[in-house]
Amino acid sequence: MEFSIPTAAILLIALVLLFEFSNGFNDCANLVVTPVITGAMGPRKVILLIAVFEFIGAWFLGTAVAQTLGKGIVNPQYITAPAILAAVCGAIVWNLGGWYFGMPSSSSHALIGGLVGAVVTGSGIKWIDWVKVGEVLAILVLTPALGLVGGRYMTLKVSQLFQGAKPSRANPRLKQLEVLTSITLALSHGTNDAQKGMGLISLSLIIFHKMSPGQMGAIYRPLPDYGFYVPDWVILICSLALALGVSSGGWRIMKTLGTRLYKVRPIHGFSAQACASIIIYLSSFIGFPVSTTQIVSSSILGAGSAQGFGAVRWGIGKQIFLTWAITIPGSAALSAIFFLVLKIFL
Repeated sequence: MEFSIPTAAILLIALVLLFEFSNGFNDCANLVVTPVITGAMGPRKVILLIAVFEFIGAWFLGTAVAQTLGKGIVNPQYITAPAILAAVCGAIVWNLGGWYFGMPSSSSHALIGGLVGAVVTGSGIKWIDWVKVGEVLAILVLTPALGLVGGRYMTLKVSQLFQGAKPSRANPRLKQLEVLTSITLALSHGTNDAQKGMGLISLSLIIFHKMSPGQMGAIYRPLPDYGFYVPDWVILICSLALALGVSSGGWRIMKTLGTRLYKVRPIHGFSAQACASIIIYLSSFIGFPVSTTQIVSSSILGAGSAQGFGAVRWGIGKQIFLTWAITIPGSAALSAIFFLVLKIFL
C-alpha cells in the first residue's frame, strides 16, 4: 500500500493527535479526582475548568519538553516514519489498556518505551542516545518519589496552619484553595503532556520534508539547517487534542485514586495538587517529559500518609506502581510488534 508523502504525513499527524487525546482522556481522572471527591467542585464544572487551562498551559508555557523528545532521545537523522508510527500505536494501545483496567498508567513511559522499542527494532541500538534516555528515566523515577514525600510534607504543614480550626471552618477554605490548585495543575499538565505530541509531529515533519521537500512545502517549511523547532499550528492542534481528551474523562481511574486508596479530604486534595503542580511545572521548565499520572498519584498517596501510614491502602498503591514498572518494557514490546507488522504492509 502506497501513500503520497503529504498523505502519509497527515495520517501520522492524525495518529499523534489520537495519542494526545488518549493521553488527556487517560489523565483526566488524575486531574479532577481530588476536587470531585472532596466536594470542592462538581464533575462537569471541574472538567470544563481544567480543559480550558490545559489548553492555555499547552499553548503558552514553552516547548522545552518537545525539544527533548524530538531530538534528545533519538537521532532525527536515523529515525523513520514507520518507527514513529509504531511508537505512537504502542503508546495508544497501552493507554487504552490502562483505562480499561482502571489503572493509572503513564503516557510518558509508554511513549518513551514505544520510541525505544520501535527504533531499536528498525535501526539498532546505536541510534538511541542512551545517556539522555538514562536522564529521562532518572527523572521519571525521581519525580514520583518527590510527590510522595512532598505530598506528605505539605499536608503536615497545612495541618499546622489550620490547627485548632473546626472542620466546618477549615474545609470550605481548603475547597476554595483546591479550585486554585486545580487550575495550576491543569496549566502544568497541559504544558508537559501536550509537548509530547508536539515533539513527535515536529520530528515527523522533518523526516517527511527530507524525503520530499517539494510535496511537503505547503505543510512545513524547515529552518535553513533543518534545526528542530515546533510550528505554531502544531502547538495549536496538540493543545486542542489534549484539552478535548481531558474533557471526555476517564472515570474508571478516578474510582481507584479517589476511593480505593483512602478517604480523600479537602486538606489532602489541596496539598496533593499543589505539590504535583510544582513538580510538573519545574520538570517542564527544564525540558524533561514526566509522568503526570505518577506524580499526581504519588502526591495523593503522600498526602494520605500524613494522617498515618495505616490510613492508606498500600496494596492498591503497589498495584499502581507495578503497572508503572511494566509500562516501558510493555510499550516497547508493543511498538516493536507494530513496527514489524508495518514493514510487511508499507
